[in-house]
Amino acid sequence: MAKLELTPTERRALRADAHHLDPVVLIGNDGLTPAVEKEIALALSVHGLIKVRIFSDDRAGREAIYQDLADRLNAAPVQHIGKLLVLWRPPSEKTGERGHNDDEERMAGPREVKVLKYSKRAGHKPEVKVLKVLGNQRLTPGGNVRRAKPKKKTSIKKRQAD
Repeated sequence: MAKLELTPTERRALRADAHHLDPVVLIGNDGLTPAVEKEIALALSVHGLIKVRIFSDDRAGREAIYQDLADRLNAAPVQHIGKLLVLWRPPSEKTGERGHNDDEERMAGPREVKVLKYSKRAGHKPEVKVLKVLGNQRLTPGGNVRRAKPKKKTSIKKRQAD
């Protein structure tokens, strides 16, 4: 794959955005293994702009890893300063800006529900109540509004494996 080319203005803006970031992937003495490359690809798809720290003292080796990652992962090399590499890849069309599908985490909005409340006395008409049910609430069979149980959080890796 061809690596992305950035204009100096885009590169400057991305370097400024990456300044406060911490490294998300660390490359140890084993170098660039397939598992490390997979983690970097995953981090790029989730975050878009990432920092990678390499614990090697060989500057030429770090430069080779930097260019190799940019070529293999279709990422733009933003900055190589010391043992830190900054890579950027634009978000894909289907995942949106945040890196994963926003529909999974979207909660239902407020809605109005009509509930019939029957009288305890015989001969009275049932009363119609309009209740506002929020996204984190549910309606019980008795017509009461209760808070819904929160969904169990799953990690990004498990969501992508499904």
